[in-house]
Amino acid sequence: MVLLLLRNCKGKRVIFFYYFCVMKTNVKTVLVTGGSSGIGAATAGLLCDAGMTVYAASRSGKAPEGYSQNGNMIPVVMDVNDSEAIAAVVDRIVRERGSLDAVVCNAGNGIAGPIEETSIEEIEAQYSTTFYGVVKTVQACLPVFRKQGHGRVVTVSSVAALAPLPYQGYYSCVKAGILQLTKALAIETKEFGVQCCVVMPGDVKTGFTKARRVAVKTQREDSPYYKGCADAVAAMAKDERDGMCPEVIGKAILRQLQRKKMRPEVTPTFLYSLLVFAIRRLPQWLVLKVIGWMYS
Repeated sequence: MVLLLLRNCKGKRVIFFYYFCVMKTNVKTVLVTGGSSGIGAATAGLLCDAGMTVYAASRSGKAPEGYSQNGNMIPVVMDVNDSEAIAAVVDRIVRERGSLDAVVCNAGNGIAGPIEETSIEEIEAQYSTTFYGVVKTVQACLPVFRKQGHGRVVTVSSVAALAPLPYQGYYSCVKAGILQLTKALAIETKEFGVQCCVVMPGDVKTGFTKARRVAVKTQREDSPYYKGCADAVAAMAKDERDGMCPEVIGKAILRQLQRKKMRPEVTPTFLYSLLVFAIRRLPQWLVLKVIGWMYS
């Protein structure tokens, strides 16, 4: 398609657009959070295979499955809740590699439960890792990016940012926050040569499903939300188990890091891109009705 445009257009604008937006760039060193499993591990592995040096950060410090510590894959212990630990890892990367070209903010967790019965402590735990973890990681990397005059931020949000999931309302809130945070960040940091991209996966087959916790109050059978929550969580779990492999998301992230200019927002696979388009275009009463039907 691009070649046809180049062949049929006489002006130089198309050639410039192709060079600026599509030609591959030279990203060498990347920090990936949540890099020991799921989307993070798949992304770290693909970036490593593409020749990038990857610091795969996680609380366990384990290398992604199938990889051992070598010149390109460097597992590091880092809790995204700990600002000092993040700063230490960023300093180490710059000291060892001379620069940090990109960060992929993927670490997160999930809690299910109704708005009413999810405790403040449980909500804070959801925000602490999944949202504030992104904020702390980005805040640690930005001074390096500004000093270099270049850098890339990739965050992992979710289609749930646009589709309010019943009994995972706080998860949807967090992912919506990441979506808007990334877009605001793109505007604020453009003058410093920083590019930002938010990736919005749909259902993905990872350990996230098994690790999801249910609000304590809702686990009791006398909870008015007990059955509704159980049915919704079961439906979500099935969708996730039947979902796409994490490598699909990793490939989408790799493609953006290889582009001269990253896209502001990416939804992997045509089906989920179509779903996002529909959610944004259809009347919201209809969107809510369909979501309610899906998880009832």
